[in-house]
This record gives sequence, structure tokens and C-alpha cells, in this order.
Amino acid sequence: MIKSQRDPRWPVPITPDLPARDVCDTLVDCYLQTTERIYRVVHIPTFRRDYAKIWSSETQPDSMFLVQLKLVLAIGTTTHDDDFSLRSWATQAVFEAQTWASEPEYKARLGIPFLQIQILLLIARELIGVDGRMVWVSAGALIRTAMYMGMHRDPACIPKMSKYALEMRRRLWNTILEVCLQSSMESGGVPLLSLDDFDTETPGNFEDEQLEVEDSTPHPESKFTSVSIAIAFRKMFPIRLAIAKFLNDVRSQGSYEEALLLDARLRSCYKGLCGTLRGHISRSAQDSISRFELLVLDFIMRRYILSIHIPFFGPSMRETAYAFSRNVVVETALKLFTSTRGPQSPGQTEFSRLVINGSGFFRTAPVHACFLISVELKTRIEEEEGLGLLNIRPHLLAVLHDAKALNLRCIEVGETNIKGYLFMCLAVAQIDALMRDAPKEEIPLLLIKAAEDAEEICLPILERLAAKGQNEKTGEGLDSSTNQLPEMVGDWDFMVSIDPFH
Repeated sequence: MIKSQRDPRWPVPITPDLPARDVCDTLVDCYLQTTERIYRVVHIPTFRRDYAKIWSSETQPDSMFLVQLKLVLAIGTTTHDDDFSLRSWATQAVFEAQTWASEPEYKARLGIPFLQIQILLLIARELIGVDGRMVWVSAGALIRTAMYMGMHRDPACIPKMSKYALEMRRRLWNTILEVCLQSSMESGGVPLLSLDDFDTETPGNFEDEQLEVEDSTPHPESKFTSVSIAIAFRKMFPIRLAIAKFLNDVRSQGSYEEALLLDARLRSCYKGLCGTLRGHISRSAQDSISRFELLVLDFIMRRYILSIHIPFFGPSMRETAYAFSRNVVVETALKLFTSTRGPQSPGQTEFSRLVINGSGFFRTAPVHACFLISVELKTRIEEEEGLGLLNIRPHLLAVLHDAKALNLRCIEVGETNIKGYLFMCLAVAQIDALMRDAPKEEIPLLLIKAAEDAEEICLPILERLAAKGQNEKTGEGLDSSTNQLPEMVGDWDFMVSIDPFH
């Protein structure tokens, strides 16, 4: 019921209706300070000028920019507040953009603005959960569209191309590579891309304002800019692509020797990158890497190192030859999950919201990490011998209870899938029974009780969401005459928790 209430009836034509100006201003800032810092898509000065014209002109805005703006606002809703109160509006905006992009004017629209919309649409679909599981399929169309436009060839060989056009092409291709690789890791699909398929150079270390000056030169690597994180990800793209192919390619042998080699290469690459970025932490806020960027960078790297060793986690329970992988999986899963639960502070707050409110890559990785930890705990209990106290690490147990709270919070802000919370309740019940040395015949009854308790907790939450959605459907929605929004209830050895580079 909740899903049917959120999804508008297809097709959904684009409308000029926007939230109130102050809400839009906040959502734009949310986007520019988070997602845009990781995946460079828009030229910020140009975007801000076009955005200002929306409010200063009485003429209807250009439809292409309106679609781009609505997607920016939609993505911004994921880090706007703790309750994802604008989920319904964001879903509507994504449906409008999808309808617009599906119109039969495809070839006539080909250009940088259209490519920006396609990228933003994929990011929004995944984060907001609008058919996000199919992003890998759409990413294939995106990269082929970009190739059809020649984005995979470095634009330096194109005569009379402006600095702006040249660098924007490099930035967009860089982001497309990232989106396609991330969708491969999230879906388990083949990357369908190799380093031989393109020769487009890494984006230059320019601030956005420099792209409007033809004779500008890039900053040295030692200076942190708004494109520094994108450049950092590009440097690690070859090894991360190799990891995705190792995991997902049909012909990959997946040998343990190859896994260890990939592990060593990734660690070496990331450690070198940290050495470069370390100098950007203690400077003024304007020229310093943000806490949000640090968290995302570290989160993604841990996700890759964890993925390398997961295939050998099961065998490690039986064979000591894979003991290294067992240790890496447990320690990395622990650090990956705890990075989402730090004390609330600028950057940490936005990252936590991205994990809880958003869907896809940033949501599933912590959930997977918790299940791996639960398997480790269960195995350790079963391996214990003797009559002494169980030698169980208390912080691993604490993670399971934190994971229950995290999954329940996701449901409270609008997630309709309760499997994560249900399974975490079952894992906690089973491990508690094993630690108490409960009789084997008692454990199934305890698991049934845990499932029933989880249902009793989740069902009222879903009923409230359904009731709220019904109220919105019957007249409490967006008032286009006033532009008002509806309300909704709705390791790395050289890293530490506060500063991963010290």
C-alpha cells in the first residue's frame, strides 16, 4: 500500500511546481555539500546563476534545467533531515524526470545538460529507492550514450574547444565511470568496461570558477579543490575495476592468490592517496577536505576490501589457510558499520542520514557487514571449548544491537522492507541462546518468538506510514499555487575513528 501511494501514475509530465524558496535553497545546499562533492556533475557557478533566474523571472523555466533542478533537490532530500520528510516529493520529482527522459526526442537532446540529467537520474533513483536495483541496467545505457557522444575520447584533440567544455567532458566521463563501477559492485553485475575502452584524461584540478577563464591553469595536486575527491577516486579506478571484474566476471578464476594480490594493491594505492590528502585536513575550512568526504572515501574503500575477502569468509571457518581473510572481514565489517554511527557533527550527520534515508550502495553495505559479524560471533561461540567464560568481544555484540536500531530507524523514516530488522532480531536471539547454552530444541521457539516480536514492532510503523500516505492522496499534497511541500511523518592501520589519516 505504501509503495502504491508513493508511486504516481505513469507517465508523470514535468511541472514547474517547486517547494518554497527557502526549502529549495536548503536542498540545493544539501546536494552541493554532499553528493556533488563526491560525484562531480554540475558546474556550480552556472547552476547557481540558472537557479537564481528561476526565482527572478516570471517566464516558465527551460524544461531541461527544470528537470536538472528537480533531481538536485530530490537528491538533497536524503540529507536534509533525520526523518526523510520530503520522500514523497522526491519520488514525484524522480518520476517526472524519468518521464521527461523517456520522451522520443532523445537524439536532439544529446549534449552536456542531457548527460548531466541522466547521471543525476541514476543517482536519485538509487538513493531514493525508485527502482534502484535496476541502476546497473540503466548504467549500461548511460555509458553507451556517453560513448556515442564521444565522451570516452579525450577532448584535447578537438580543436577550438573551450576550457569549460573540455573539463566538463572529463568530469562527466569520470563520474560515469564511477556510477557504472558502483552499480556493478551493488548488483553483482559484470562491469562491461575495460581500461582499453577509453582514453579520456583525469579531470584537471580546477576550481569551477577557473573553467570560465580560458588561460587558467590547474592547481597543483597539493591544493585541495572541489574536484580533488573525484580525482582521488579516478586514481584508484584501475584497481577497483580489477576487483569488480575479479568478483563479477564470468571467466574470473577467483583464486585466493589473486585476492591477496588485489588486497595488497588496493591498500598500497589507498595509503599513497592518504599521504596526498593528509595535508588537506588541518587547513582552513574553505581549503580543507570535509568530514563527509573523508567518511565517504573511507567507506567506499572498506567496501572494496571487504568484498575481496567475503568469498573466502565461509571457507575460513573450516580451513586455517584463509585465516587472514576471516580477520580482514571481521575487522573491516566492524569499522565499516561503526563509521555510520559516529557522534553527530557536521559531515557525520549528513553521512548518517545518507545511510539511513538513502537506499542502495550506502545502505546495503552496513547491513551486510552486520550479518558477517553475526556469522563470526556464532562461529566463535561454537568453536569455544572448556568450562570457562566465553571469550567473545563485547563490541561485536554491541554492533548487532546497534544494527537492530539502525534497521528499525530505516523503517521509521519510510523503508518498507523489514527483512534487515527481522533477520537481525533472529541473529541476536540465536547468539543469545548459544551464549546461554540453551537446549537445541529451545532455539527454534526462541527464533519464532523473536520473529513475532519484530512483527509486532514493525507492523504499527508501516500502518502509520500507510495512513499518512492515504491522507496525502486525499488532499494533503503539494499545493502548486503556493509552492508548498507536503509534510510527512514519517582497516586501515593508519586510520582512527576521528581522523582516518592520522
